Amino acid sequence: METSRVIWVDGDFVPWDEATVHVLAHGLHYGAGVFEGIRAYGTPTGTAVFRLTEHMERLHRSAKAYGIPLRVGVDELVKTSRQLLIDNELESAYLRPLAFYGLGSIGLNPAGAEVHVVIAAWQWGAYLGEDGLENGIRAHVSSWRRIDQGMLHPNAKGTGGYLNSILAKQEAVKNHYDEAILLNYEGFVSEGSGENIFVVKNGAVTTPPVTAGILEGITRDSVMTMLRDDGHQVREANVTRSDLYYADEVFFTGTAAEVTPVREVDDRPVGEGRPGPVTRNAQDLFQKAVTGRLEAYRHWLDYV
Repeated sequence: METSRVIWVDGDFVPWDEATVHVLAHGLHYGAGVFEGIRAYGTPTGTAVFRLTEHMERLHRSAKAYGIPLRVGVDELVKTSRQLLIDNELESAYLRPLAFYGLGSIGLNPAGAEVHVVIAAWQWGAYLGEDGLENGIRAHVSSWRRIDQGMLHPNAKGTGGYLNSILAKQEAVKNHYDEAILLNYEGFVSEGSGENIFVVKNGAVTTPPVTAGILEGITRDSVMTMLRDDGHQVREANVTRSDLYYADEVFFTGTAAEVTPVREVDDRPVGEGRPGPVTRNAQDLFQKAVTGRLEAYRHWLDYV
């Protein structure tokens, strides 16, 4: 990964190489933390962060779900993110806010451990590759099931919960696929290892509901809104594995993945085996929105 100059750590901007954590930090041992992924884009009128406030609000919701006390408010996190981009001289970037328990407890109960809050920013290209954005990726249905709501909080970005995603991603890559698709314990499609999923059939767009164990993605919400505004029928409903095989189009959405087409699922071509018109429209709308070229969605941009 590319490095940048400074990282914000508990109120101070420190050099990249000095932003370290103690080996006995509680969060390192037990995955006790929450995080966000956010992107900043270059626009004709300067650098803008996409839906920055909503991301920081979700960070706070995730912390609340896991009982992690955050003493840094949304407004301060937003202001700090802007300054971090300025200090690192980044026109476009990926931002990673993270809150986690540090020293003070080594048992399961984190009481007494200090909560640290950091924000890093660096340049990061297409998560699933430029070729994936253009031609689509190969995915498979994982043998691992998505974490259940009776176990953890699927709709919160808890660090420990992503071990589930790591197992699915590693399995996919080992078997020569680009990405995994996880089913929930009822057998319905939930999401990718780090993305929400959309299925298109006969022009209608379907994405799994929150009750399917998904993260309620901000990019997901953006794409749903823009497609509806553009006249598409978009609904939230359970999706089956066979729906993936019968689909005309399938695509992923996420901050890192943006809008990535899926050209194959389990070695079966999706539609004609290449990105379809709805997917291309979603990609076009999204790229125009994040770069400030659609007036209707400029309120989603937080200019630096």
